[in-house]
Amino acid sequence: MADDDHDMADNSNKNPPPLDEDDIALFKTYSSGGPYSSIISTTEKELKESSKKINELRGIKESDTGLAPPSQWDLKADEVMLTTEKPLLVARCTKIINPNTEDAQYMINVKQVAKYVVGLDDKCSPTDIEEGMRVGVDRVKHQINLPLPPRIDPTVTMMTVEEKPDVTYNDVGGCKDQIERMREVVELPMLHPEKFVKLGIDPPKGILCYGPPGTGKTLLARAVANRTDACFIRVIGSELVQKYIGEGARMVREIFQLARSKKACILFFDEVDAIGGARFDDGAGGDNEVQRTMLELINQLDGFDPRGNIKVLMATNRPDTLDPALLRPGRLDRKVEFGLPDLESRTQIFKIHTRSMNVERGIRFELLARLTPNSTGADIRTVCTEAGMYAIRARRKTITEKDFLNAVEKVIKGYKKFSATAKYMAYN
Repeated sequence: MADDDHDMADNSNKNPPPLDEDDIALFKTYSSGGPYSSIISTTEKELKESSKKINELRGIKESDTGLAPPSQWDLKADEVMLTTEKPLLVARCTKIINPNTEDAQYMINVKQVAKYVVGLDDKCSPTDIEEGMRVGVDRVKHQINLPLPPRIDPTVTMMTVEEKPDVTYNDVGGCKDQIERMREVVELPMLHPEKFVKLGIDPPKGILCYGPPGTGKTLLARAVANRTDACFIRVIGSELVQKYIGEGARMVREIFQLARSKKACILFFDEVDAIGGARFDDGAGGDNEVQRTMLELINQLDGFDPRGNIKVLMATNRPDTLDPALLRPGRLDRKVEFGLPDLESRTQIFKIHTRSMNVERGIRFELLARLTPNSTGADIRTVCTEAGMYAIRARRKTITEKDFLNAVEKVIKGYKKFSATAKYMAYN
């Protein structure tokens, strides 16, 4: 009897009963990860869709910010990381021992602490470190953790004109010869340096633009910067006049250092007579800080390669006051005079300024040009603005020729006492 029971148990183990529908449903729940998995997955899907919708409405892509969605931020872990990571020391790498080998060592100088010979941290690559550059080192082993950019005064960095100037050569009226001479010096060496190499000559280093106020010196410099894809650094002479001794000279050095770091750069010194005046003895036996700034500028002009990436433009309306050392060939090789526009140029300037204005048809611009003798481009622009003011006063939507004639009478005849042209002619 016992043997029969044993045989029946063996048979039942060999042939288990088939699964019914409830058993199959139970097995399916094991693979999906529990009773709440479907709810969690639908919630996650909804979260993704809603965050995508928010980003679309805000117009921000994830790549624009470089951040994960706020729902995935782990602020606590970030706080822990900030507290555990110690701040780095700023040092200067003075020399590389056994460069381009596995045993390379780096001599660093930590100011007011000491000099060390150290290695690299795991985070830093040997190709990132060069002699003379600033580096971040840890406070314990003084290993180099990361390379740092050169230290440049923020006021100098702010001088860089980030947006490309929107002025083109078509907006500069009556300066055909000046445009040609500027393009030869600035554009040719940047776009076709091989022409100078074939002839074996160096392109001119710098240009001095001089002439009465309002003749288009600054305008043409902006047009040149628009044409070339170079970085445009605009420095106004008075910005380099500083309170403390040596500050102005340091700023000049940093401006040229910033220019060298760019692929191609146009340095434009506007109103250079603020710092480039002729040297004199003040009788008190003291040194003049402005003269020191100018001497540093001369030194920097001597120190860079004319075939390099830097072109120097300077503008002034008092060339008679500039120091001869600044004007000599080899520093400012080319001098471009911006004279008063002739009749044809004045007509062209009128057409440029009225291009975007709502004027009547058939206005005789040549007549207006004849009525404005010895006028600069700035005067003609004022005439156009005043003509618009006359039309606004009369509540008209278009500007008539009579408005222009009234404006000529007011600006050219009435403002004659304010004209700087006569004084410029007397000085120079």
